[in-house]
Amino acid sequence: MASISALQAARSQYQPKLPKTLQGPVVAVEGKATQSVGNQAEIKELFPNTYGMPVITFEAGAQPKLEPFNVGIILSGGQAPGGHNVISGLFDGVKSLNPQNKLYGFILGPGGLVDHKYMEITPELMDQYRNTGGFDIIGSGRTKLEEVDQFEKGIQILRELGIKALVIIGGDDSNTNACVLAEYYAAKKYGVQVIGCPKTIDGDLKNEQIETSFGFDTACKTYSELIGNIQRDCNSARKYWHFIKLMGRSASHIALECALQCQPNICLVSEEVEAKEMSLDDVVTYIAQAVANRAADGNNFGTVLIPEGIIEFIPAIKKLIAQLNDILATPEAQNLGRSEQIDFVKAHLTKDNLAVFNSLPTSVARQLALDRDPHGNVQVSLIETEKLLSTMVAAKLDQWKKEGKYVGKFGTQHHFFGYEGRCAAPSNYDADYCYSLGYNASRLIANGKTGYMSVIKNTTKPAAEWIAGGVPITMMMNLEKRNGKMKPVIRKALVELDGAPFKYFASKRDEWARQTAYVYPGPIQYWGPSEVCDQTTKTLQLEQA
Repeated sequence: MASISALQAARSQYQPKLPKTLQGPVVAVEGKATQSVGNQAEIKELFPNTYGMPVITFEAGAQPKLEPFNVGIILSGGQAPGGHNVISGLFDGVKSLNPQNKLYGFILGPGGLVDHKYMEITPELMDQYRNTGGFDIIGSGRTKLEEVDQFEKGIQILRELGIKALVIIGGDDSNTNACVLAEYYAAKKYGVQVIGCPKTIDGDLKNEQIETSFGFDTACKTYSELIGNIQRDCNSARKYWHFIKLMGRSASHIALECALQCQPNICLVSEEVEAKEMSLDDVVTYIAQAVANRAADGNNFGTVLIPEGIIEFIPAIKKLIAQLNDILATPEAQNLGRSEQIDFVKAHLTKDNLAVFNSLPTSVARQLALDRDPHGNVQVSLIETEKLLSTMVAAKLDQWKKEGKYVGKFGTQHHFFGYEGRCAAPSNYDADYCYSLGYNASRLIANGKTGYMSVIKNTTKPAAEWIAGGVPITMMMNLEKRNGKMKPVIRKALVELDGAPFKYFASKRDEWARQTAYVYPGPIQYWGPSEVCDQTTKTLQLEQA
């Protein structure tokens, strides 16, 4: 490991807080049988051994004595602040059950399980990574666990290492894979448990049981510091409009949270764009009007927050992308060169979708038509939406100037905040929350559970009052089209337009659009008054109020 900073050295001494329930022996209290959020019959058929299990809540009680056992852990997908604390919580949890228990980490994600690449996590190693950002203790990867030969290769190494349970830390797709693996091992009676942990900075892995995914708090605070810095610069120079794209392909939780923290002039919310059936020109006109209004007050500067996935929420473009996905999933399309693929796509689009395709800037059209991520989705982070929108706003303002509707100057700067937030040192909230998730996973293992996700609730209260337990992963699943086929996946949580966070934002945005009402949150605070250091996201505060 690289040399550590003074902050990291001091931070390593921080002892994360645990729910009172987890501070001693526990018993699992079972609720009612559950069902999936959609496609109940199909999901039940696909997961007969792990469907319908009850929600678990832990209460203080007598923990039965257990024989020594080993546990494996996997970091899957993109990084999120707090991953190391999930591991340290799990490590401390399994050691508290029996000091002879061992924790093995599989290297570079699920691929490490399949390829039998692993390392034992020792006390000395663990102590170097407590309360640190990143996933570098064992690395992460995006190998999808979907095939029987992968499951069988996995069980070989799990048996060789004497591993009783596997904990997979990941987002919705990774936890879907965890559920598939749990079902397979249960059906085969292999005796290996699989537990998931909810991770994604995007904030779209949440529901009635999961209050928030870990990393969202820290990432939003990191981005908000950067946005606040830009806003202060913006308010000092007073000559640029800053177009700031933020991570959030499938939902606008990050953009909305950063808006609540920073009070920018404009924040686009993808879900609202879709609900109002706004066209690309509607979005551009909305921004341009705000620019013109501020210019009329003598303010030729401002900030615009843009979720990276917004282009997929514009209804006409969403319909185009849906057909593009189907076309590109065909064997004929996959065997063509890139230039041939464009011609093939255009030849198979409907008349309306072709018109939309031809109306887009060439670079954007090519991006939509060619590159896909491992899930078959458009790689929207590669589309420079912030530049696309600012260019179109500039053109509209030029037209308005000719018509005498706009008098002002429009200079622009562009930013995309993504990787800057994924490996930040976790906030106190994420340090505590993640440690509790990992520790709680050890109790799910001790109670013989499989196919469950570790959950910690009531997190706007002091940590001692947090509620620990587990929720069946099948409860969150439905069927969705991926790479041209219907597959079981965890349903993503979108911004709810009738939810308290969006309603509060909507009540303030007209004021923020015209005035310079910026808030400068500053860096994450680790030491000091609790109201400064331990605060949750504005989103969670509003949801739980």
